[in-house]
Amino acid sequence: MLRGNFSRKRAGMLRHILSVLWKQGKDTLQNKEILIQFVMFPVITIIMENAIEIPGMPEHYFAMLFGAMYLGMAPLLCTSAILAEEKEKNTLRVLLMSNVRPGEYLAGVGIYVWCLCMAGAAVIGLAGGYRGSGFGNFMLIMGAGFLVSIIVGAAVGVFSRNQMMATSISMPVMLILSFLPMLAAFNESIAKLARVTYSGQIHLLMGQVENLHPSWGQTGILLLNLAAALLFFAAACRRNKRFAG
Repeated sequence: MLRGNFSRKRAGMLRHILSVLWKQGKDTLQNKEILIQFVMFPVITIIMENAIEIPGMPEHYFAMLFGAMYLGMAPLLCTSAILAEEKEKNTLRVLLMSNVRPGEYLAGVGIYVWCLCMAGAAVIGLAGGYRGSGFGNFMLIMGAGFLVSIIVGAAVGVFSRNQMMATSISMPVMLILSFLPMLAAFNESIAKLARVTYSGQIHLLMGQVENLHPSWGQTGILLLNLAAALLFFAAACRRNKRFAG
């Protein structure tokens, strides 16, 4: 009997998450501001890889550069914008009143954003010339980075009272995470700062995809970034009574 109740509960949870996924899919097609975040960097990567060839340029240069910028920008901005918009329009309240739990809603939004970002990452990887195990490692690295960015974006969205507040918080965070890897190539002080961020480490790992062996230091920095994102998210949930449970 207990097993039957658990199975029904799990089925209900899955049904709620899938309903959120379906809702977000329809909403994204109508929201060009969010949709463009998923396609901008993949399109730019295709253009740059095919239009520019500089002697001595590192292999996969544009895929590495725009991939790191993509994971620092798209999932963070999109997740925070989705949550803040639904809070502001009170559609989130309706969802939570219809027996969709906060965790189920957040899981649905997170899975949706992660899947769309992974589709964009696949375009960037293929455009950048990654193949075989190199492509698989590239997708693995990007997937880990997307996870951290989504948690940060969810924290910003839960913390914010409205879209304007979410944008004002997420924009500087996004700019730092997205542009540090690029600026690190020109300044050693910035490079040191970039190395303590997950987007900076992701950029470094992309250069090792053909023979991926992350060091303990790289793994530790990524885990510390993930822990910091989770703490920020937990604090935002405690601040917002809708998600406190």
